[in-house]
Amino acid sequence: MTKRSVAVAFAGVLALSVSACGGGSSSSDSSKSDTSAASSKSGDAKASGSAAAGSDVNAKDPKRDANADLVIWADGTAAPVVSKLAKQFADENDVKVSVQVSTDVRGNYGTAFKAGQAPDVIVGAHDWMGELVSNGSVAPVQIPANVASGFNKEAIAATKYNNQSYGVPYAVENMALVRNTDMVKDAPKTIDELVSTGQKVVDEKKATNVLSLEMGKQGDAYHGIPFLTGFGGGIFGTKANGDYDASKLLVNSPESLKGANLLAELGKKKVLSTNVDKTNADALFADKKAPYIVTGPWSLPTFDKAGIKYEVSSLPTVAGGGKMTPFLGVQMFYVSSKAKNATVAQTFTTSFLTTEAAQKALFEVGKRPPALTAAYDEVIKSNPDVAKWAEAGKGAKLMPNIPAMNAVWKPLGLAFADIISGKGGTPAARMQKAQTEIEAGIKSGS
Repeated sequence: MTKRSVAVAFAGVLALSVSACGGGSSSSDSSKSDTSAASSKSGDAKASGSAAAGSDVNAKDPKRDANADLVIWADGTAAPVVSKLAKQFADENDVKVSVQVSTDVRGNYGTAFKAGQAPDVIVGAHDWMGELVSNGSVAPVQIPANVASGFNKEAIAATKYNNQSYGVPYAVENMALVRNTDMVKDAPKTIDELVSTGQKVVDEKKATNVLSLEMGKQGDAYHGIPFLTGFGGGIFGTKANGDYDASKLLVNSPESLKGANLLAELGKKKVLSTNVDKTNADALFADKKAPYIVTGPWSLPTFDKAGIKYEVSSLPTVAGGGKMTPFLGVQMFYVSSKAKNATVAQTFTTSFLTTEAAQKALFEVGKRPPALTAAYDEVIKSNPDVAKWAEAGKGAKLMPNIPAMNAVWKPLGLAFADIISGKGGTPAARMQKAQTEIEAGIKSGS
């Protein structure tokens, strides 16, 4: 293959905001990583201006570059770093690469795949996997055993669906508690301690809110799930092999109901509010209106810019339960099952992106802990917060990646919002309603 120039196409203003994880995301609109709900929480790219190299690229409706050997779609947060790596790969392998920005990678990819115009590689959250595998739009990837052994175990586990790997991980993400150390000196060990110390700050008129936790009028299941896990609750039970089982819903289990009751209690005390959503959650903390916030590493640039002195710590424990644990999300690269040049796409993901240098570069995407252990060990030397995020994620379960999760986000989020607001009857009744809605959604395939 003759050497050709690299075309890295960007459309839009590359926003660093996040929505799971992520981001969330992490998810969540669907997850924090939409990249979800977790949700991962990836940033949106806002369409503005034209793409480089003559490519017709629109951030809302990206079009495949027909002249490229390898086309990659990423959101506005990941694209700048991915483009640098893609250029290096292209130069080393005599190929032409196009990195294109999409505001909705998951949605755009699904539409483009059906039309036969999909990119070769997409960047997204691990909880997309069940849907992508089920509809046949992503190909298995073969990470050599000696390479896979160098990755975080949870990150490798997240690449699996039906015991087959379908993605190459680059970051692990989860939420933690961040506190303003000028307002509160020590990290609270319990939720009761968090409420009492935060309320003292409010009573002294040094803040207006005890805690900033993204919820909104439509709810947010990604941010609410730690209240269930603190009592041993959750969304799905598991099969004998540890995989999530969509037939075993835990939304109205006794353990989950304890978490719902805690949400109701904190709503009555005004610790939690549906007036806090993705538009103002970070700002409340950055503007010193709340001593605490539950969020992920994607928020730290906002706090750094505001000059806030903060510390990251694990989520607190709950009375009558244990440690609140967030979802664990993994960001990764997927290869299309209809990649124009499958060999190039597989080489880029499984060989080039699995190196320490590439993984350290990808750390710049949201400052999430690198999935590769060697890269993680390096970045914590200069960024101790990374280790704190990892510590906060200990004991956390991977965000479900089964297709049934698509039926969970909206009903459960609305239930959380209603419970916090005191609507919809008792917490038990409202969680039962959510369970019924989720069951119906799973049955209908929504």
